[in-house]
Amino acid sequence: MEETLTPDHELALAQAVPFLLDFPASRFWVDYDQEADVLYISFARPQQATDTALTDEGLLLRYRDSQLVGVTVLDASTRVPT
Repeated sequence: MEETLTPDHELALAQAVPFLLDFPASRFWVDYDQEADVLYISFARPQQATDTALTDEGLLLRYRDSQLVGVTVLDASTRVPT
């Protein structure tokens, strides 16, 4: 990882703040697998998911029983805000 943020990264981070503050969880972890182009958002560590549901938007919702413990975003780099 780079030692400093570029101006473009700083702007993107600043633009993401309102979304992060409005996120349905107060604590979460984000991991990105660049080779697979998959973004993992975890609300519990470890997730220990027991079920997965695919949304119309192509998100994988990961559940442990009835509790949402994570979201997997496939083809993450191709997603743009609408």
